[in-house]
Amino acid sequence: MTGELVALASAACFGVTHFVNGLIARRAPGLTVSLYAQLGGTVVALVVALVSSPPSLAVAGWGALSGLGTGIGVGFLYRAMSRDALSVVVPVSDVGAVALPVVVGLAVLGERPSPAAAAGIVLALPAIWLVSGGGRFAGPGIRYALIAGAGFAVQFLAMKPVPLQAGLWPIVVSRAASVAVILPLVLSTGSPVTLRPRLACPAAAAGALGSVAIVLYWVATHQQLLAVATVLAALYPAIPVVLALLFLGERLSRKQTLGLCGAAAALGLLALA
Repeated sequence: MTGELVALASAACFGVTHFVNGLIARRAPGLTVSLYAQLGGTVVALVVALVSSPPSLAVAGWGALSGLGTGIGVGFLYRAMSRDALSVVVPVSDVGAVALPVVVGLAVLGERPSPAAAAGIVLALPAIWLVSGGGRFAGPGIRYALIAGAGFAVQFLAMKPVPLQAGLWPIVVSRAASVAVILPLVLSTGSPVTLRPRLACPAAAAGALGSVAIVLYWVATHQQLLAVATVLAALYPAIPVVLALLFLGERLSRKQTLGLCGAAAALGLLALA
């Protein structure tokens, strides 16, 4: 499987994870749902990782940094949501999560995508913004949304230096670190620590799929340019939109329709590259 397809598979897994947890968060506090999701992802990754050797301290450090980014991203995204509309904060955090790795790939790592890939990257950024809601770039939650985007960008960037030979232990460390960040946020905000089993089980299962998503993204970064892999994986907001259209009977806004068309065009350009 090519790096592009692996990154798209990562986007699909990320998208399903967010769709399922988004539905659960309608019936339980979002931070608690995210805690159970990260716990589920940690347990599944740990079970699989037991067959491999523990990583070096440096590799574990990169995994912990990725998990720290995940925890910061989730925590500040929910803070942003409590202060502003989803249509405002989600696009800001999504685009921030993509833009920083792209800049690092081009300016720091010296990546040079082909003209078609570069055009796809440029087109994907506004497409992600529009699919996510395309809100105004102003509001009381914007500062938190920008921090959330930076956190998610760190999640992506920190996986790039981890060699594939390290096995899944870096993913275990990453998920555990995200739990260590989210749990104090749950406690400090007064959110419940427990979920009913009928909500906890699907949240944990979705979190396990989230671990699969980050593994696929990690593999993609070793098969494709960081900038391209990140853009493709970050197209995941299109998945919840399509699933809501198919299963919940929701309607697309004009912005979302335009964003999906832009995402399709970006995929075409990146495929040509």
